[in-house]
Amino acid sequence: MATAKRRTAGQLAKQLDRMRAIALDLPEATEELTWETSINFRVRNKIFLFPGSGDQVMVKAEREELPALLADPRFSPAPYLARGGWVVLDIGVAGQDVDWDEVTELIHTSYCLIAPKRLAAQVAPG
Repeated sequence: MATAKRRTAGQLAKQLDRMRAIALDLPEATEELTWETSINFRVRNKIFLFPGSGDQVMVKAEREELPALLADPRFSPAPYLARGGWVVLDIGVAGQDVDWDEVTELIHTSYCLIAPKRLAAQVAPG
């Protein structure tokens, strides 16, 4: 079985920039660098998104959505965080279009699950 070709570093950087724009548009969202290499986005110091190097979307999902998401081959349980309802969407494969509406909805949902209710209420539904 052949390994899927991955996106180039430049393509991944553009994807990371797009996720950064989506995340930082949310109320009180900040970008942090953890363990010197791991970018993450937070609200009030609580992580709501790990974008990898632009090749993945690791987010917290609503419990009732988990079975449907995990039935999709693009998703997998997040390492170490799956028990908490976190999933990973792989967007690093070359030749596959990224559904940015889906990515935005995933990031917004994760933010709303993590953020204080007052801040979450300011976010339009995905």
